Amino acid sequence: MAKKVETIGVLTSGGDAPGMNAAIRAVVRKALSQGLKVKGISQGYKGLLNEEIEDLHPWSVSDIISKGGTILYTARCAEFRTEEGQDRGAEICRKHGIDGLVVIGGDGSFNGAKQLAARGINTIGVPGTIDLDIACTDYTIGFDTAVNTAMEAIDKVRDTSTSHERCSIIEVMGRNAGYIALWCGIANGAEDILLPERYDYDEQKLINNIINNRKRGKKHHIIINAEGIGHSTSMARRIEAATGVETRATILGHLQRGGSPTCRDRVYASMMGAYAADLLAEGKSNRVVGFKNGEYVDFDIAEALDMQKEIPDYMVRVSKAMSS
Repeated sequence: MAKKVETIGVLTSGGDAPGMNAAIRAVVRKALSQGLKVKGISQGYKGLLNEEIEDLHPWSVSDIISKGGTILYTARCAEFRTEEGQDRGAEICRKHGIDGLVVIGGDGSFNGAKQLAARGINTIGVPGTIDLDIACTDYTIGFDTAVNTAMEAIDKVRDTSTSHERCSIIEVMGRNAGYIALWCGIANGAEDILLPERYDYDEQKLINNIINNRKRGKKHHIIINAEGIGHSTSMARRIEAATGVETRATILGHLQRGGSPTCRDRVYASMMGAYAADLLAEGKSNRVVGFKNGEYVDFDIAEALDMQKEIPDYMVRVSKAMSS
């Protein structure tokens, strides 16, 4: 039988992502519209263990849909990875009357949600990560904003790279996934894209490509390097020494996490947050919300975590053809 839920909590965990506030807003207002009470938990699982919990009302989430970051803040929590921490987290939920919980974050956050579900707290995960690396969903909250932020920055770097006839290595975020790098590589017309899933660490290929392009009269060379490969500064020194072409590294870093979310991130986050509230109202637990084949769906958390996601081979082939 489905467990009746009367009070739900909502938290954001792991790295922040533009659109998290839109998801929080949707959870709160959709749950309240169904007669549920809502409590906000600050600082993710760390805040749960510290009992940083307060009631949320419709006005608590006014005017946040356009804001980057998360009004509930976020933090890593080593203690919650232990059985003792998970037991205490479930007890704190019960102490505050929280019988359902929406966790907005990535796969590590969903592992925590799975543990709480096993301890009797209904949990629903909402995929909030700029990395686009959660296999059960075609879209994750924050990716669109992050990739547009990176694209605009790379356009600016290209301008100065062309002016100085340089090679520019631009490192983008993504943890161990190459989706931001691949999308930016195509959108920015990069000459080379280095993806953790595909890179063979043969720098001589890059060097040969730069030299051959110079012989053909190309004045600049853009390399998009994924965070999962990294070492952009030392790579730039080696390439300059080997080619004689002035080479600079630019690491875009955390600017990709911030900023007002795009329309797409606001809408997807709102739909996913509302869907999560609906699932809890129905008594569902241990589920992850996803967007698959044009529809909002949900999966068992364990099943979702076991799924594998691969870089689309056709996008890689297109990116190589376009850079020729």
